[in-house]
Order: sequence, then structure tokens, then C-alpha cells
Amino acid sequence: MTSQGLPYAEVIGDPISHSKSPVIHNYWLGELGIEAEYRKTHVTRDGLATYFLQRRADPDWLGCNVTIPHKVAVMDYVDDPSDIRGQIGAMNTIACETGGPLIGTNTDAGGFLQPLETMGWRGKEAVLVGAGGAALAIGFALAAKGMEHLTVMARDAAKGQALLDHVGLKGRVIGFADPLPSTRLLINSSPLGMTGQLSLDLDLAPLAEDATVYDIVYAPLETNLLKAARARNLATIDGLAMLIGQAALAFEIFFDAIPPREDDDAELRALLTAPAE
Repeated sequence: MTSQGLPYAEVIGDPISHSKSPVIHNYWLGELGIEAEYRKTHVTRDGLATYFLQRRADPDWLGCNVTIPHKVAVMDYVDDPSDIRGQIGAMNTIACETGGPLIGTNTDAGGFLQPLETMGWRGKEAVLVGAGGAALAIGFALAAKGMEHLTVMARDAAKGQALLDHVGLKGRVIGFADPLPSTRLLINSSPLGMTGQLSLDLDLAPLAEDATVYDIVYAPLETNLLKAARARNLATIDGLAMLIGQAALAFEIFFDAIPPREDDDAELRALLTAPAE
């Protein structure tokens, strides 16, 4: 059911209580005076088919964002005219056209690149922690920007190699007990460090002195990985950067409007980091 018949979009995942996406989208909707809403909905893997069947029948539903662990599984339920399956292998945004098909796309790739492009990063090698849906989008984005060598840190070596093969990058796969190479960009795309998950504790000593550490985890915002990076005076990018960046692209798809982004999203960041009442 919808709330008072308002058009709405939402984010689905399992778990979903940690998601800050509703804060972002509803803030932009309020700033623009758009009468619509954005919510979060808990959907299990076994519940995906029923979820999409129900939403297809809802005239107020505009689509959804997709978070852990459904970014690969949702591809079985939507149309893929841009070959997101072939190019990236994961989807995080599903758009619904009235009376038409559900269209899957991926805004993670563009959202991931935004802060790197803002800081003018132009490296040719990186280390990527994780090999899941977010990692696929990040690998694709890095390949598109001319990455030449990617080291994937993964528990499952075969999955890590499959990621490299899928995005067409040269590289190697290492385990969590292996030392980091001397790289200028380290990215955590895994859930490690997230509230309720195991911490990601890496020895950052091998990283270059001018390295950037980019952690896409945003709950908590100050992860142990970022604390360790700042202790070494390394440049850091937190999880809100990618979260807001991908949300901005999805917002345009759902609500056909460009979200207001001013002063490096300062007011929005203040909302997202405010203590819970």
C-alpha cells in the first residue's frame, strides 16, 4: 500500500534498517517541493519475486534502489536494455515506467567515481577489498577510467578472479592475510566494518605516502579503516560520498528532477550524521 496515494520510490535489502537513502531522497524532495516520498522496505532473497509482482501492480510505485545482498539476484526480475548484466553484473536501481517493463540499471559506478573525479585522482592501479555486487560496479567504473591493474582482496579467490575477468582488468587476487601492495588507492567495497559486521583491520604501512583510502561503508561513517588511514595522514573518502553520488543519479531517474547539491552537500551530510533522537 502507498501512503496517501503519493508517488514513491524505495530501497530494498536484507538487512535494511541501517539505510540512509530515505533521508537523502526525502531531503531533496522537500527542497524541491515535490509531492512524493522515498522509503525503505525489508525484502529477503526468497521474497524478491513476490515483491516485484506486487509493486508492478501499484500505480504509485516509481521504482527502487537495491542494496546488500540483492544486487545480482534482482537482474532475474527486470529488463536489461543497456546490458548491465554483461557490462557490470549487478544492478542497484530499478525504474518503473507506467504500464511498461521494469528497467534495471546501475548508479553505483557513477556515484563511486564522483569524489575521485572531484579530487582529480588519475591513478592506474588500485586495491579493491570485496568481490560482491558493489565491487563489480566499482571494477567496471575503474576500468572505464583507464585502470591498468587491480588487486582484489577476497576470501574466495575464484570469485575475485571472476570479477577481474568480468570487468576486463588485469590484476591478481590476494587473501586477507596477505600484505597490501604499495598502491595509491585502496577501496573497501565489502560490508566489513559496517555496524553488525566484522571489522576490517588492515596493515596500511605498505601503501604509498600519497595514497587515498576509500571506504564505501557509511554505518558507521568513521570506520576503523578510515581511522587507520587518517592516523597515517592519508587522504580519505567516506561512504557518504558514494551514497550521495549514486542517490543523485537515481533521484533523477525516479523523480525526473536534478537534486539540489550545494556546498559539498554540507546540509545533507549534517542530517545524515546527526545523532538519532
